[in-house]
Amino acid sequence: MTSKITGVGKYIPSETITNLFFDQHTFMNEQGAVLKDDNASITSKLQKITGIEERRYAGSGQVTSDLGLIAAQAALEDSGIDPETLDYIIFAHNFGDVRYGTVQSDAVPSLASRVKHLLKIRNNFCVAYDVLFGCPGWIEGVIQGHAFIRSGMAKKCLVIGAETLSRVSDAHDRDSMIYADGAGAVVLEASADDHSGIKSHLSASFTFTEKDYLYFGKSYNNESCPDTKYIKMDGRKIYEFALSNVPEAMKQCLDKSGHSIHDLNKIIIHQANEKMDEAIVQRFYQLYDLPMPEGIMPMVISKLGNSSVATIPTLLTMILKNEVGSHTLQESDVVLFASVGAGMNVNAFVYQF
Repeated sequence: MTSKITGVGKYIPSETITNLFFDQHTFMNEQGAVLKDDNASITSKLQKITGIEERRYAGSGQVTSDLGLIAAQAALEDSGIDPETLDYIIFAHNFGDVRYGTVQSDAVPSLASRVKHLLKIRNNFCVAYDVLFGCPGWIEGVIQGHAFIRSGMAKKCLVIGAETLSRVSDAHDRDSMIYADGAGAVVLEASADDHSGIKSHLSASFTFTEKDYLYFGKSYNNESCPDTKYIKMDGRKIYEFALSNVPEAMKQCLDKSGHSIHDLNKIIIHQANEKMDEAIVQRFYQLYDLPMPEGIMPMVISKLGNSSVATIPTLLTMILKNEVGSHTLQESDVVLFASVGAGMNVNAFVYQF
């Protein structure tokens, strides 16, 4: 048995936040000193590096599980299955439900349990649980769902990735301009067709010296909010880590799949940073002594920002629904999915449509 994606769904919040939104922000460094560059220069530099022009924020009355529910409903409708037949609901996130105006995480009960409740599923043997694995959490959820299906423990799994990073970012940290909100989901089903479905997967956690490249830390504004903690990252170390480790992980995963590099039609990579993602894919192809093909890596970060676990299922849904320009997926296409994030965690899987 293998696993096939039989339904996809997304939720892109309606509130568009352009770079102009940050014009009146007071950006500081780690020591609490105001940055010397003006905000226009800061946002321009960030756009050149990350490619981000806009991002989406959840509405004030929404929380992460609300976003995940909408994506889940779309994926279930797309698949045509009865939600009561689900064996697992796996919800990837990192900060739980954070209500507007706060940074307090609420993850009890689990977000997966909340979605199951809102879907009105009565089947007690539909197991609902959360995955906290940094930005690679949705891929890890897919890998776990696939493992359940392969082992015979499940036939149908709903895997959701949703986050509201706008609620846990420090307004005085320029990195806050990267973060966005959103949700995506897929339905995985058991299949005896060995031609399509998940062909291989790989996961790794680098924690010896890399554990704190992403962490929760105090605001750079030591006076106005000295005790509140927000998401923080060491951007340079993450960039170097990603370029050193992600291409090799992608290669190992592809080589395990039985497919050649020449079979690859698309690479759907976590939308973290446009330049970083391009450098990762370029290095990946260099491992095969090949140039990066044109059009291999669809990107939507310019309009949607970095919504963590939601970026990949959102992008996959957009491609399958013909919402990403010339990027399409056809029957028999081979796609490599890959992500990197807090932990530091790296994972990937190869899928044939």
